[in-house]
Amino acid sequence: MLTSMSERTAVDSNDQEQGSSGPASAPADVVASVKKFVAREGGSATAVLQAVGAAGVRITLVGAQGGILGDRVVADVSTAEAVVAAVPGLEIGEWDRELTSSANVAPSHYRKMAGWVANQKRFPKARNSAIL
Repeated sequence: MLTSMSERTAVDSNDQEQGSSGPASAPADVVASVKKFVAREGGSATAVLQAVGAAGVRITLVGAQGGILGDRVVADVSTAEAVVAAVPGLEIGEWDRELTSSANVAPSHYRKMAGWVANQKRFPKARNSAIL
């Protein structure tokens, strides 16, 4: 039998509401690593929660002492909020001017993000150089 989109959406949302089993629990390994980061940064840090599609939610950590960055990825927003609630000294924030200016990206972090390109001395000629 064919159903309209609105009927299917209503059924799906009812299934999700009935299937929810309360608040999410924080994974122990993620909580342990975030606690270690917060302790290393003087006991406080800010967490920015960012959805990254099917991969889940990225918890970006900015240390209060030196502005050092760290991150972990969890399954969903409720799990990310549970991680923040489980770590003393960690608060949820947004990428505002104050937080962005306090973030300190180390040169080693840039190299890590660049991957294989970081250690290259020569780069191949662009394939579309004739067009440019």
